Amino acid sequence: MDAAEALLARPRAFDEAPLLVYWEATQACDLACLHCRADALQGPVPGELSSGEACGLLEEVAAFGGTRLVITGGDPLKRPDLLESIAFAKGLDLWVGVTPAATPLLTEGAIDAMGEAGADMVALSLDGPDAARHDGFRGMHGSFERTLAAARHLKQAGIPLQINTTVTSQTAPDLPAVAERVRELSAVRWSVFFLVPVGRGRLLRSVSAGESERLCQWLLDAGRQAPFQIKTTEAPHIRRLAIQRLLRAGRSADDIGRMPLARAFGVRDGNGVMFVSSRGEIHPSGFLALPAGRVGEAPLGRTYREHPLFRALRDPSAFHGRCGRCQFREVCGGSRARAFAASGDPLGEDPLCPFVPAGVV
Repeated sequence: MDAAEALLARPRAFDEAPLLVYWEATQACDLACLHCRADALQGPVPGELSSGEACGLLEEVAAFGGTRLVITGGDPLKRPDLLESIAFAKGLDLWVGVTPAATPLLTEGAIDAMGEAGADMVALSLDGPDAARHDGFRGMHGSFERTLAAARHLKQAGIPLQINTTVTSQTAPDLPAVAERVRELSAVRWSVFFLVPVGRGRLLRSVSAGESERLCQWLLDAGRQAPFQIKTTEAPHIRRLAIQRLLRAGRSADDIGRMPLARAFGVRDGNGVMFVSSRGEIHPSGFLALPAGRVGEAPLGRTYREHPLFRALRDPSAFHGRCGRCQFREVCGGSRARAFAASGDPLGEDPLCPFVPAGVV
C-alpha cells in the first residue's frame, strides 16, 4: 500500500465519540424557510425535553469528552431556558454553538445574553446577497436586515460568527455575491449546505451532480483567498476533490494528513455526527431522521457506539453502489442523508457526487 492509499484507507476516528452533537432545542420558529428540514411551527411541539431532561442530555454530551455541542432548532431563542442551557453546558466545559433565527427575537440584548451565558459561536443563515433573495427564501420580510444587524453586533460583542448558506438551484448563482457578504460581515466560517430534500426542502430543486462538482471546485478556489474558513455540509465529496488537487500538486499523503482539512476526514451522518430532536429522539443527523432510540432509554454514548444504525453508518466498506466501491469512501463516504432521501437506503450511493470509481461501469 503506497502513502496515498494509506491516507484514503485511514482507520475511522469516530467510533467512540462524535465530533459534533446537534441538539434541536425546540421545533418552534417564526420563520417559514423554504428548505426547513424540521417543518418548524410557531409554537413548540408536544413532548419537548424539559429543562431537567435537557440538563441530563448535556451531561451525557459532556461525558463523551471533547465533543462540541450545537444548539439548533427551530429557533433556539423560542426556548425559554436557552440561556440557562448554554450556561449549564459551559459549566460542563462544553464548546457551545447556537443557531438563532433572524426574527424580532434576535435583539442586541439577546446576543449579549448568549455571549454572557458563554456561547462560543453564533451561526446565522444568509441565503441571498440582498433582501429580496434572502427574505423570499426565509419567508419573513426584514430577515435579511436583521441578519446583517445581528452579525455586526456579534462582531462588537466579540462573539465569533459563522454564516450558513443553503445551496439549491435557486440560490447557487448567488454564491459569489453571498461570499462577499460573508467577508464584509467578518465571519470566521462559511458553512455551505447542499440541500437534502427533506421536510419543506422536498419542494425545492437541488443542483445537479455536475453542478455540485463545479461548485465544490469553486469553493476550494475561494477558500485559498478568503479570510474565513469554508466548509461544506452534506457534500463530503469536496474532500475527494481537495485530495485529488493536492496529490496532483505533488503533496504527500503525510502532508495532507497534517493539514486542517484532514480533521474532517470521515465526518458524515452518524460518523462523528449525532442529532437529538426536541423530543429527545436520537438520529444520525438532522437530515437523516431514522430512529436510534430516545434520550433516557440508554446512555447516549452506548447508543452512538453500539446501535446497529450508527455502526452501519461507520462502515463505508458496506455502503452500496459507487460509494461502497470508491477509494475515497473512508474520508468521504457520501451524504448518508441524501442517499436515504433519494433511495430509502441510508447505505446507498450519494446521487450528488458524479465520481465513478475505477472498475465501476
